[in-house]
Amino acid sequence: MQAVLPLGNLEAMLLAAVRMTAFIIIAPPFSYNAIPGRIKATLAVGLALAVTPRLSAGYQPQDTGPFLASVVLELVTGASLGFMVFLLFSAVQSAGGLIDLFGGFAMAQGFDPQSMVNGAQFSRYFHWAALALLVSSDGYQLVLAGLFRSFDAIPLGGVIAMDAVAENLVRGVEQMFVSAIQIAGPLLVVLVLADIGLGLLTRAAPALNAFAMGFPLKIFLTLSLAGTVFVLLPSVVAALVRQSLKAIGTVLGA
Repeated sequence: MQAVLPLGNLEAMLLAAVRMTAFIIIAPPFSYNAIPGRIKATLAVGLALAVTPRLSAGYQPQDTGPFLASVVLELVTGASLGFMVFLLFSAVQSAGGLIDLFGGFAMAQGFDPQSMVNGAQFSRYFHWAALALLVSSDGYQLVLAGLFRSFDAIPLGGVIAMDAVAENLVRGVEQMFVSAIQIAGPLLVVLVLADIGLGLLTRAAPALNAFAMGFPLKIFLTLSLAGTVFVLLPSVVAALVRQSLKAIGTVLGA
């Protein structure tokens, strides 16, 4: 009795698993460090097995050298697509950082090793809220759908267009800053007006030392009005998912 090992199917599954793993390690919500590494690897292999029957149809086994080169190309492709998704979702964390800075919470800055976020209370709170909304709204399924479509545009061992990746990364940084300002904008306006009011009060009555009330006043305003910003997060997360899919589609030429 002889057992025949389908090398084509095995190589196709391994290459797909490399792209999936590189994407999952970087892209939210899968990149959260509280998820064990073996769970991420198992998820990547499971997703690779799901697409292997379609990918292995026209795949031919390769020699060792070309196969290793294909592994590197798949790693670059998955990491590039994952980083574009990560960059766009950093807008929510950046909005929290702006609120911390203008609201007086930045002095309580700390590093969260699980989410890899270096920020104060609102930076981490907004980051967790975005991840929770991404999971509860099934937005992660749309992100994975974009990853699955990448195999149609870039076959196994194919080369991703690095010029398109660089262009989308530059555009993604721009969108990240614009989105962060749009999210935190209403509260930032109130805090700036509070600073202007305290400055005018100090100018009119220097003996009052109005700026001594600045820190507690701005903290009170931030905590009172933070709910108005949080209400915007569901629509913001939905918009970021659409932008992520659009960025992936642009890179893939779809």
